[in-house]
Amino acid sequence: MAEAVYILCALTSLACAVLLLRGYGRSGLRLLLWSGLCFVALSLSNVLLFVDLVVVQGIDLSLWRSALALVGVATLLYGLIWEAQ
Repeated sequence: MAEAVYILCALTSLACAVLLLRGYGRSGLRLLLWSGLCFVALSLSNVLLFVDLVVVQGIDLSLWRSALALVGVATLLYGLIWEAQ
């Protein structure tokens, strides 16, 4: 059951990224770009979570998962600060 939740979380993050980046392509609002890039990194983090806990059980990938999540949140934070100026 946990495997299904991991896959659904990754698919949901990917769907959000696609919708945000598609919205950026149509409107050109840069905040949509930063949000879309954040969700790309978060979806990669979720895919890595599935790989870490389900596919490859002997290797700890928690540092890489956390690093991807940090990159995503930092991207969104940078975009929020940059767009505020």
